[in-house]
Amino acid sequence: MENFNRLNDLYFKKLLGDKKRKNLTLSFLNGVLNKDDKNYFTDISFLDKDNEPLTLDGKLSKLDIRADLNDGTQVDIEVQVCPFKLMAERSLYYWSKMYSEQLEKGAEYKKLKKAIAINLLAFDYLEDEQEWHNIYNLLNVKSHKKLTDHIEIHFLELPKFTLKDMRKIRVSEAWLAYFSGKYSKEELEEIAMTTPAIKEAVEFEDTFLQDKIERRAYEQREKAIRDYYSYMNAFKEEGLQQGLEQGLQQGLQQGMQKGLYQQAIQTAKNMLKDKVDIKLISKYTNLSVEEIKKINEE
Repeated sequence: MENFNRLNDLYFKKLLGDKKRKNLTLSFLNGVLNKDDKNYFTDISFLDKDNEPLTLDGKLSKLDIRADLNDGTQVDIEVQVCPFKLMAERSLYYWSKMYSEQLEKGAEYKKLKKAIAINLLAFDYLEDEQEWHNIYNLLNVKSHKKLTDHIEIHFLELPKFTLKDMRKIRVSEAWLAYFSGKYSKEELEEIAMTTPAIKEAVEFEDTFLQDKIERRAYEQREKAIRDYYSYMNAFKEEGLQQGLEQGLQQGLQQGMQKGLYQQAIQTAKNMLKDKVDIKLISKYTNLSVEEIKKINEE
């Protein structure tokens, strides 16, 4: 499929957030975190987040893969497709929740494990940085000595990414090349010769696109994103840029959510025509089973 968006929330979650393909997630993480043969992660368990509410942020701007690694390390992978100026603050907020939720009431601090936030961005965010991969820790402002290794926040900016030498490609570069959409299937096949996980990802992509239900859900997500940009441009032309930068005002959020709700209803109608199971429709649209039954009766 030409111009396939690999950062689409539905596709990304199925590719790297499914335990059936955890080898791909481990490949991505070990590559981004620069793990070698002696200290690489060998296993991962996912925290299920399929039941997130139907909101503007949840459907268009953000998705996350939250997981625990075999040594207890906590990791959160965030994908941001729409420009967001407060990305650092939001990433720190999610990191703090991930870190604090490790301890039950009365537990000892020594039980805390390292927490890593990885932000995969489809836009330029760090204006003063030229590299596509930047890592932040907690350091002394004078000596630059690290206070603790428990906090680590990564920013991967796709627009800044280019392959320097396809013959000497690192695993992290292979994954960024895949998600960037800048390289053809033939080039990805060449990359896959050194990174087998990319070959498996391309094969899964082909299977995903051949599935009628999956493809319909993907297209609905893409339509929602296009509509979001249309709203953004319209509001900007009307002089509401400042309001957009601070977050859509409540009335605009309600309008967007209403639009997304109508799209979910239309998707449900289409899937009912295809005789898709009601529970499966509920999973893809976030509509309740009762709502879908009512739609079916109408």
